[in-house]
Amino acid sequence: MTAPLLEARDLHTFYGASHVLHGVSLAVGNGETVTLMGRNGMGKTTTIRSVLGLTTARSGQVLVRGIPVSGWPAHRISRLGIALVPEGRGIFPTLTVREHLVMAARPGQWTLEGALDLFPRLRERLGHLGSQLSGGEQQMLAIARALLTNPELIILDGATEGLAPIARQQIWAALRRLRSEGTAALIVDKEVRQLLELGDRHLILVKGRVAFSGTTAEFRQRAEQNLALLRA
Repeated sequence: MTAPLLEARDLHTFYGASHVLHGVSLAVGNGETVTLMGRNGMGKTTTIRSVLGLTTARSGQVLVRGIPVSGWPAHRISRLGIALVPEGRGIFPTLTVREHLVMAARPGQWTLEGALDLFPRLRERLGHLGSQLSGGEQQMLAIARALLTNPELIILDGATEGLAPIARQQIWAALRRLRSEGTAALIVDKEVRQLLELGDRHLILVKGRVAFSGTTAEFRQRAEQNLALLRA
């Protein structure tokens, strides 16, 4: 059996004396889209940071294609084909759009032209500084920058949160295209309907614990309970 592209097993993460993650486990297979849901403060960003080595889990294990990577620095894990679109986007205010994209590029399927075709708005903004972009344009740039590293898995922490409706629509359309082309994704967002349409499997975190894990069909079978978890 092929190992998952990314797997986390029984992660426990602390911030000082505060126990934030309580045995979180998840897996993303090749070409699979997995969503991570939960109210603010439930541990979604900490899960992502723990998986990527940005925050060190006190116990548990992270594997990429079956290779244990717990304790590795984040840049070494990223070289295994994982790209992050972080919460807050991470755009440099004094770099142009072109500079962001060229800086990130690695050889592979995704090229500068391909990224600009995915987000035509960026083509019109190539000479603009990061500080001159709208929130939606910054998020498009963050996704395009991640894709130009030619990852097998892209992780989005807050894919469309805080964006104008038209920008959200463009980003969901781009994510549907990525899924159709076989790029695996782990997506955090609050738009449950969009996540259910896009994802293969879904997890809900409540106070640092996995309260639900299952397919879209399984989510819908207990939709009332799951939506209550997202509201509680």
